[in-house]
Amino acid sequence: MGTPDVVITGMGALTPLGADVDALWEGALAGRSGVRRIDDLLAGYPRLEEMPVRIGAPMAVAPDTMLERVQARRLDRCEQAALVAARQAWADAGAPEVDPDRLAVVIATGIGGVNTLLNQDDVLEERGPGRVSPLTVPMLMPNGPAAWVSIEFGARAGVYTPVSACASGAEALGLAARLIRLGEADVVIAGGTEAAIAPLTLAGFAQARTLSKHNDDPERASRPFDTGRDGFVLGEGAGVLVLERAEHAAARGARAHARLAGIGITSDAYHITGPDPTGDGQVRAIQKAVRDAGLTAADVGHVNCHATSTVAGDVGEAQAIRRALGDHVVLTAPKSGLGHLVGAAGAVESILTLLSVTGGVIPHTLNLESKEPDVALDVVAGEPRKVELTAAICNSFGFGGQNASLLFTRA
Repeated sequence: MGTPDVVITGMGALTPLGADVDALWEGALAGRSGVRRIDDLLAGYPRLEEMPVRIGAPMAVAPDTMLERVQARRLDRCEQAALVAARQAWADAGAPEVDPDRLAVVIATGIGGVNTLLNQDDVLEERGPGRVSPLTVPMLMPNGPAAWVSIEFGARAGVYTPVSACASGAEALGLAARLIRLGEADVVIAGGTEAAIAPLTLAGFAQARTLSKHNDDPERASRPFDTGRDGFVLGEGAGVLVLERAEHAAARGARAHARLAGIGITSDAYHITGPDPTGDGQVRAIQKAVRDAGLTAADVGHVNCHATSTVAGDVGEAQAIRRALGDHVVLTAPKSGLGHLVGAAGAVESILTLLSVTGGVIPHTLNLESKEPDVALDVVAGEPRKVELTAAICNSFGFGGQNASLLFTRA
C-alpha cells in the first residue's frame, strides 16, 4: 500500500502575537513584536533589582481567560495554553469524527509546569506541607498538557510527551506523522507548549549567557543574524496541529492546509548545551527531511530558521543550511518577534512555515540591520517577501544536541 501521506487539517496557536493562528500570521506579516518589559510578571521577587534580564515575550492573552474558571484553576499555565490551542486546532479541522482507538495525542514541552513547582515550593516553605495543593503533581508533570488534551478529546491510541528542549515541538509533529505512517492512528493532535517565564529560568539562562540583556529596548532585543545579536528573549505559548492520514481526511471532505512530507531527526552526541561546531548533525537532519519527502535540495526554496539570536548558533545554522541545500534558499527567523517559545517553538514556527508555502509569502526577520558577514544566504528583512514555494523546511535545534527538521509542501 505504501506509506500514507500525512496532511495538516487543523491549526491552533496562542502566542505573544495574539490569541489564535490568524493573529500569529497577521502579526508576523505586519512585523509586530511580542517582546516587552515583564516587570509585572516578576513583581514580588525580593531581589528584582539584581535580575539581569527583565524582558520576555509572554502570551498576548492569558490562557486562563479562555477557559472555564474551575478548569483553569486546576491547570498549570502551560497546560492551559495547550488546551486552548488544541481546541482551536480541533475546531479548525472540523471536529473530525474518528474512532477513539485511532486518535492519538503528542504534546511536547521543554520544561513543563515549572511555575507550579516554584509556587508550591514557596507555599511549602512559608505555610507548611499541609497547605501544598493536592493538584501540584498533575500540574507540574511534563506529560500534563498531553494528558489533558487526550482527556478532552477522548484519544485512546496513545498519548506522548517529547521533552527535547527547544526541539520538542518539532519532534512532537514528527512523532505524530510517524504514528500515522505506521498505521497506529488516523488522526493525531500534536504540538508544543511552554510557560516558563520566571525569575529562576531567566536567571539560569542569563548565567548561561544565552539571553539578551537589552532591557531598555525590548522590541529590538532579539536580533537573529545581526552583528549586534547578544542572545534570545524567553517567550511562552502553544502551537497545536491536527495531523491526519490523507485518505481519512479526503473521505470526510476535510480541507488540508498542507502536507508534512519530510522528517529529519538527528543528535549531535557532542555537548549538553552547545551545538557541534562542525554542524554535521544539523546538516544530516535537513538532508534526512528532504530525502524522506522524496525531494531534492533544489525543491526547497525556504527555511524557517531556529535562529535564536545567539552569537555562535545563528552562524552555525546558516552554514549548515548552505551545506545541506545550497545557496538558493531564502531564510527567515521568527524568534525576532516571537521570542523563543522553547518547547512550543517548533510547533508554532511550523505553522508559520506551512502558511508561507500555502500563502506564497515569507514573513520578514525583525531587527536585522547589519547582517553577519558569515551568514552567506538571503535573509528576508525589512518587509515580507512574495514567493512561489514547492517546499519549505522548519528547523528546531535544542540543548542536548537535539536536531529536528520538518519539510512542508502543499497538500
